[in-house]
Amino acid sequence: MENKPQNSLSGKVAIITGADSGIGQATADELSAKGASILINYHNDKESAEKTLKIVEGNGGKGLIFQCDVSDYAQVQKMYETTVKELGVPYIIVNSAGIDSQGEMVDEMDIAIFDTAIKTNLYGTFYSCKEFIKLRKAEGGEGKIINISSVHEDIPRAGAAEYCASKGAVRNLTRCLSLELAEFKINVNNVAPGMILTPMNQQAIDDPKELEKQVQSIPLKRAGEPWEIAKLIAYLVSEDAAYATGQTYFLDGGLMQNIGQGA
Repeated sequence: MENKPQNSLSGKVAIITGADSGIGQATADELSAKGASILINYHNDKESAEKTLKIVEGNGGKGLIFQCDVSDYAQVQKMYETTVKELGVPYIIVNSAGIDSQGEMVDEMDIAIFDTAIKTNLYGTFYSCKEFIKLRKAEGGEGKIINISSVHEDIPRAGAAEYCASKGAVRNLTRCLSLELAEFKINVNNVAPGMILTPMNQQAIDDPKELEKQVQSIPLKRAGEPWEIAKLIAYLVSEDAAYATGQTYFLDGGLMQNIGQGA
């Protein structure tokens, strides 16, 4: 019987953007528990980033906090330079940083709102992938790219054109990268969450009645937890998933299957 790959990440370095809360923080917890060193990126909330660092260190892992606005290429470059200097060349990038829609219809939307969503959700992912790929090629290849998209890469939502457009673009960026990087054995995948109890859904977290209302369109009738997404990411960045690339993995309680129901 052939030996099966192991899912240990011992000796690996991971950059996780948006690691100060939600899915990013849960992923830092999960990957550090499997042995990875973590670059904890945050934008504004240093206190929460420090909480993530405590989680990482509590798992016996090594962590480093780095403030960076992923929509700024120069700052992303500095983040990668610091990672290499302090932790080593990253083997894993999880692009989790992102912003939600502002609830504006297109004809009423300020141009700056659209620009900010595209620059953060799409350009931020592009900048990070670009720097990661250069480093991995210099190392002779191999590595794992995980882009956090959303069910809204496929499901349109009125009042969220900037968010849906950015996530749809991330999907195709991921697919293109999987083709470009296959020869270098760099796996590139999307993880597309449905409704997850993170700060993006703070209203539902704070109001049980609002939560109950929102989950009615989900077949499992509940929202997901950040750790559930982190478990999937941990699998995808392990050698157990060496054959997985160019895919979107939906974790949404069945929400995608409800499209068109009742028509």
